[in-house]
Amino acid sequence: MSYISCSAESADHLPNLRRLVTNRWFVLAAMAVLVLVTPSALDIPLQQGILLGIIGVTALFNSVVQWRVSHAKSATLYELFSQLLIDLAALGALIFFSGGATNPLVSLLLPPVAIAALTLPARCVLAVGGAAITLYSLLMIYYVPLPMPDASRATRLHLIGMWLTFAVSAVMIAWFVVRMTRLIRERDAELAAAREQALRDERVMAMGTLAAGAAHELGTPLATMALVAGELANDPALNQAAQEDIALLRQQIGICKKIITGLTRRAEAERLEDTTRQAADGWLESIRQHWHASRPKAGSRLIIGSDKPAPEIVADPRLEQAVLNLLNNAANATSAPLEIRLSWCSQNICIDIRDQGPGFPPSVLEQGGQRSFPAHERGSGVGLMLTRTAVEQLAGTLILSNPDDGGALARIELPQTGS
Repeated sequence: MSYISCSAESADHLPNLRRLVTNRWFVLAAMAVLVLVTPSALDIPLQQGILLGIIGVTALFNSVVQWRVSHAKSATLYELFSQLLIDLAALGALIFFSGGATNPLVSLLLPPVAIAALTLPARCVLAVGGAAITLYSLLMIYYVPLPMPDASRATRLHLIGMWLTFAVSAVMIAWFVVRMTRLIRERDAELAAAREQALRDERVMAMGTLAAGAAHELGTPLATMALVAGELANDPALNQAAQEDIALLRQQIGICKKIITGLTRRAEAERLEDTTRQAADGWLESIRQHWHASRPKAGSRLIIGSDKPAPEIVADPRLEQAVLNLLNNAANATSAPLEIRLSWCSQNICIDIRDQGPGFPPSVLEQGGQRSFPAHERGSGVGLMLTRTAVEQLAGTLILSNPDDGGALARIELPQTGS
């Protein structure tokens, strides 16, 4: 039939199938209790053997399905679609041997249609709805009647049964709809986060392209500046103070050239698997010394949180730039020495950078580097965004906070990886 074409593979249908299997156990248990209790409690003759046999076969089938979904990694639309048809068939068989359409439990044919409407495409929903209507219509003609000589008593029991069926159907539909709605909200939140991440990555890639172009254009003027500074350094007519200034200038030019040379290495030309592994404390100390070379007036101290040998860390250029961005931000906030702390556990490596400045503004804590900030007098406003993106690309987390005793704290948490 044409509606079978709705059977596309998708892991999203596996949770729905598991909920359907769980829901089926409750329905089968309720049916078994009704079949066992009704003849003695309400004096209604039922073919208990046949009805319990149908429930038993359905329970055995549900056990097989539960084993399958507990070991499966995905499920198809066709599986969910066929399970709903099986529910209709089992309910139809039970109702056939217990009065047909005169049995108030016939309304239990509606929940499978509601579940199909929440989980399946329109073509499959029409197929399940058509099957339910067809089954209801056949049960009005073909069924095993229940001998009820007292018409008034039969009417009262029918009304009670209708109320019970309505209550059960309402609870089942409400439970499934609530679970499905929560799942849809969670999926929408994940999609929104993924779109936000894609936009951030796109902005970072655009900035990386601009940085590569700027590095290419800055190479020539920096080379000219280095040449002129070298010639001035060899001029014997300059006094000692001028010679020291020129030496500092040449040092800073060298750092600029090193940074520009590293841009090519950082712009995804070098893959993670090509990077080296170093002891985390030695790697962090080398970054600290490199940072002090570019900011000689800034102060810092490195604190190692354990006496044991530090774990190895992948010396990825993106992570190095992320740490440098945080150091620069912290140094811009205060003139007091920074506190750099390295700690680790069995799963994570933590790098804390703390300053004694005024702390992060509320807008920075709220956004946490998810987007760039307006340019300011000490930077372009994109440092935190670049840092967060780099850390997340390495499966890490950036956490910003203002400690109770003052200052600002930026923490990088990275998973430990094997050698």
